[in-house]
Amino acid sequence: MSIPDNYVYTNSHEWLKIEEGTVTVGITDFAQKELTDIVFVELPEVSKKVEKGDPVAVVESVKTASDIYAPIAGEIIEVNEALSERPELINEDAFNKGWIFKIKFDGEIKGQEYLDSNAYLKAIEDGA
Repeated sequence: MSIPDNYVYTNSHEWLKIEEGTVTVGITDFAQKELTDIVFVELPEVSKKVEKGDPVAVVESVKTASDIYAPIAGEIIEVNEALSERPELINEDAFNKGWIFKIKFDGEIKGQEYLDSNAYLKAIEDGA
């Protein structure tokens, strides 16, 4: 299982790549393995304003459907259109080709709200 150090994580198994004023969001390698074969991704609307915790996308697998939540308030500025044709990209490469959306945000991200790779691994081991 891959848990890269250069991302932060949520307890709901999203990963965040934080850049200047933008957060790229996807689901973790652990999450995609739990879901098994992903067959559909409902992407959010570009330019949609979201609040932290809002369900903004849905990932469907052969087992279940899972909401993907906004990890921060802001505006959806880009979605990974490739997932419309190839949702399995999340299974193949969750942290690169399988990203789901990008949020533009104002303000600052507070690190204590998110997990680093070690804390995320511990959360998984503890049954999160």
